Amino acid sequence: MIARLLKFPLILVLAGLAALAMLLPALHAFMLEDHSVARAFFYSSVLGLAFVAITGLAMSGRQTEGASDIQHLGALFLAYTALPLFLALPFYEGLETTRYLNAYFEMVSSLTTTGATLFDTPGRIPEPLHLWRGLVGWFGGLMIWIAASAILAPLNLGGFEVTASAEPGQEATGFQRFERASATKRLQQVTGALAPIYLGLTALLCLFLMINGERAFVALIHAMSTMATSGISPIGGVQNGAAGYGGEIVLFLFMLFALSRLTFSTDTLTTGRHSLRDDPEFRLGVVLVLGVPLLLFSRHFVGAFDVDEMENFGQAAGALWGGMFTVLSFLSTTGFESTAWEAARGWSGLGTPGLILLGLALVGGGVATTAGGVKLLRVYALYLNGRRELERLVHPSSVGRATAGSRRLRRQGAFIAWVFFMLFALSLACVTVLMSALGQSFQNSIILSIAALSTTGPLTQIAAEVPIDLLSMEPLAKLVLCAAMVLGRLETLAIIALANPALWRD
Repeated sequence: MIARLLKFPLILVLAGLAALAMLLPALHAFMLEDHSVARAFFYSSVLGLAFVAITGLAMSGRQTEGASDIQHLGALFLAYTALPLFLALPFYEGLETTRYLNAYFEMVSSLTTTGATLFDTPGRIPEPLHLWRGLVGWFGGLMIWIAASAILAPLNLGGFEVTASAEPGQEATGFQRFERASATKRLQQVTGALAPIYLGLTALLCLFLMINGERAFVALIHAMSTMATSGISPIGGVQNGAAGYGGEIVLFLFMLFALSRLTFSTDTLTTGRHSLRDDPEFRLGVVLVLGVPLLLFSRHFVGAFDVDEMENFGQAAGALWGGMFTVLSFLSTTGFESTAWEAARGWSGLGTPGLILLGLALVGGGVATTAGGVKLLRVYALYLNGRRELERLVHPSSVGRATAGSRRLRRQGAFIAWVFFMLFALSLACVTVLMSALGQSFQNSIILSIAALSTTGPLTQIAAEVPIDLLSMEPLAKLVLCAAMVLGRLETLAIIALANPALWRD
């Protein structure tokens, strides 16, 4: 059944799944007796399923070859840009008090797992619409999980270009004498392997949050947001929930899945190392999760001299935990804020370290995970290259101790990682200039650009001294942010690969 469905264009299959998913908010709204919202989702679902069925019937008699990897990449780009037009329809009809552009912005933000919202006031929109935002974000996380292994890895994109032997956007040529599985077959196998894991981890996290006292609806949204690293919350963040520190500990453990692909799968090894202990991404992530909070804690500890709170070890422990949870949250581009984060700032008497949070979001999580940002593997490649250059300054005639596998990571991989950094910086500069030209201050423009390109939407509410009002922005500014979110999710190299006409030739 799945193999037969995947013979149709990928964007059509995704639209059908989205139409089926609309039935869940419709049922939830019906149980809450919110019949206008229920009708909006139900009618949109019926309309979408009818369109997909008619289009499928029209294409069923055609003899078509299986889609290639580059065609699937094009379908993925289309899913992030065109599919939100359909996803926004029930949101727009259900809310009834907003523009369609605002609904489209919400769906692009959710599908790209950015989590930036125009309706940041709790209770501004009804629960079924929050459920729809969470479902779209969760679906977007699953989509990038599967796409990383089935689409991006064969094309050496999404971080795999750092370790692959082929050039970015091209398949490896060393094994052409072996017959590879078709792109459609590979997509089917990866979906069957990863979807149950993703669903099971989400259900397990939701159960743990409910055990810690969280309401079922809020626990479900937070569980889906954590697995997708979208940071979507119906109550304004986990700090407003009922799970307390127990819930934060559970979320902390599950956010570790965003540091390395090896935490949940070995289908796309990036360094040839099967052990999580030897994985450079996970080790670098742990160093940041432990090191940055200790630096913040030291700063807080020094600040405590001024406020005479040295003897309050309870607040000191809370400050340390608040730093660890928030650092991991923004490193994984989730964007949840710890309950103790406010206490940590009050204990030290210092302001919000927004620049540190921006830097963590820029670094991002692991390759082939739901996290955004530059990715830890690229940072590690540049670190290895920098260390080797320093060794050569001391011993110019020395020979590197790396193996053949890690030599690619240190030299060619570092060069490609540096190219990606430059493209990312250029994208950041362009988006910042555009946002400044559209009426935003320089500080807000930088925060908005980093939040969009790193897919860390909560930065708009936390990084600045005053939360940025996204709803009051110009329509063109919202479209620029939508484009930046898609660019940050797919990454610049993938967009360049799509624009290369040589890859589309038969």
